[in-house]
Amino acid sequence: MIEKPVASVASLYRYPVKGLTPERLAGVALSPGQPLPSDRRYAIENGPSGFDPAAPQYFPKIKFLMLMRNERLAALRSHYDEASHTLTIHRDGAEIVRGDLETSEGRAAIEQYFAANFADELRGPPKILFAAGHSFSDVAKKVVSIINLASVKALENEIGQPVHPLRFRGNVYVTGWPAWHEFDLMDQVIAIGDARLKIVKRIVRCAATNVDPDTAARDLNIPATLMQTYGHADLGVYAEVIAGGSIAEGDAISVEAPQPL
Repeated sequence: MIEKPVASVASLYRYPVKGLTPERLAGVALSPGQPLPSDRRYAIENGPSGFDPAAPQYFPKIKFLMLMRNERLAALRSHYDEASHTLTIHRDGAEIVRGDLETSEGRAAIEQYFAANFADELRGPPKILFAAGHSFSDVAKKVVSIINLASVKALENEIGQPVHPLRFRGNVYVTGWPAWHEFDLMDQVIAIGDARLKIVKRIVRCAATNVDPDTAARDLNIPATLMQTYGHADLGVYAEVIAGGSIAEGDAISVEAPQPL
């Protein structure tokens, strides 16, 4: 038995390079135990991290360029072409660099840009990192992040000014749930399109959410506002894909009834 759907997918996003531009997707195929394809596939190492592409492991985001400390990243507009592995970066409407991230020459072009333009924020030479099958997520598990737009709206009402949902850099944005309903779904399974995902963890927000994704201004204090208002700094949940399948914008989202013992 499945409950009547009351929610749907408002939008889908991936983040090919950690800290850079979100890319909207009309639809995507999910695989069990995996994030969205190419989500956080690359990261920009901020000084030597010890990452070994032959044996990739989780590293905390402080090892990379990221919005929590490097808000100027939000002023860049990047696009990743999956077929050619090419990353193109624009600033103020003009292309400033491009490179094939699967070649040493292409990675060097991107690295040289960041070395020259983020020198004051670097602890060592920047380096494009990647490894087959690895995702540079903020958590060790391979997950999909889900953001309830009603929760963002509730926070917006508390702050008294607009809060861009992309501050939270989610993969799946949901419309139709009541505010904070996602926290009631812990350890439950949701159905989206052909896929099934298990909600496994609340997302504790960091200072990256203080950065406006359009202006790159650090203009809010979202973790503090959450803590002062709700007694926690959480917004959104992580989910593990337990059954693969295609999902798309507009797909209904339902909560599967527990299986009888």
